[in-house]
Amino acid sequence: MMRDLALYIHWPYCLNKCPYCDFNSHVVAHQPQARMRAALLAELAFEAARLGPRRVTSIFFGGGTPSLMAPETVAALIEAASRHFTLAPDAEITLEANPTSIEAGRFAAYGQAGVNRVSIGVQSLREDDLRFLGRQHSAVQAIKAIELGAKLFARLSFDLIYARPHQTEAAWRAELREALNLAADHLSLYQLTIEEGTKFFTLFARGEFPLPDEELAARLYDATHEEAAKFGLLPYEVSNYARPGGESRHNLAYWRYLDYAGIGPGAHGRLSLPHGFVATTRHRAPEAWMDLVETHGHGTTLEEPIPREDRAREALIMGLRLTEGIEETRFQTRTGLALDDALEPATLTDALEDGLLCRENGHLRATKRGIKMLDALLPALVR
Repeated sequence: MMRDLALYIHWPYCLNKCPYCDFNSHVVAHQPQARMRAALLAELAFEAARLGPRRVTSIFFGGGTPSLMAPETVAALIEAASRHFTLAPDAEITLEANPTSIEAGRFAAYGQAGVNRVSIGVQSLREDDLRFLGRQHSAVQAIKAIELGAKLFARLSFDLIYARPHQTEAAWRAELREALNLAADHLSLYQLTIEEGTKFFTLFARGEFPLPDEELAARLYDATHEEAAKFGLLPYEVSNYARPGGESRHNLAYWRYLDYAGIGPGAHGRLSLPHGFVATTRHRAPEAWMDLVETHGHGTTLEEPIPREDRAREALIMGLRLTEGIEETRFQTRTGLALDDALEPATLTDALEDGLLCRENGHLRATKRGIKMLDALLPALVR
């Protein structure tokens, strides 16, 4: 039986670096479109040669800002993936986009290239907050991009960030209702977090802006659930909401701990190979990555087997983010460990008794209350 594969392709360039972002993104005077395209195609061919026959169920163009890619680059990569692998008839092909007018104008060309799902980085529908978040678009541009994307693509998602400084529950409910009225089948709704190495990390440490306290953050999270449910969007992961059938299949592959290959600078992979289950990492810096690809055919800087205990730990941390939780049979097949052997018995018992976890029908999952406490629960729960 041909093993399924999710394929991630990284475009590392942005027009500017958002102050909250800790992703592998770079701002340069000139984006080397032709050289980057050749390197991505070469690394894809390298990965395909060693993986052998696979059925690609999803392709995800992430970044960075993939909507800065030339449409012919997107088309060439989709064509190469379909040539190297078997592309599933219903394969989900997503491209992340920013809603500036110049990028939205490329949407039709991306659709012609084979993209069937677009994920738009809106982040806010309020002008003051867009400026605070370092975004280069207006709320009007965001709405126009969403409306255009809904016309051109079968599926559409967009992102919003909440728990912003001075944001009230009433203000967030009103903004979220505006977003939900735009009728996407998927929304990613993230609480603002302060990541080390970002501009916000420095500014927050200086006390230059506040974040909601724990009580308000919890109310904003509950409000998010309530408002999304009114529009038929249900949480299937901590920060992701979808109408039934609108879930991101690509991201589900990550959270279910299935095989995925990462192509491009800084991309990561988890792959089942003849000699075992391995983690792969590419060089982060685009120039150095391209040099490596041109010399060796790939930009891998690390490839190492993942011991079963580490596989179990990763699968638990990812799987408990999902509303469906962890399927015990799949967990044992992927990690080589029974679920109970990967958990601290006393912590598991306490979490079940306290209503933070639920175990039924062959699944272990976090309850609604437990999901709010995952960050604190997981270090004690996972062996």
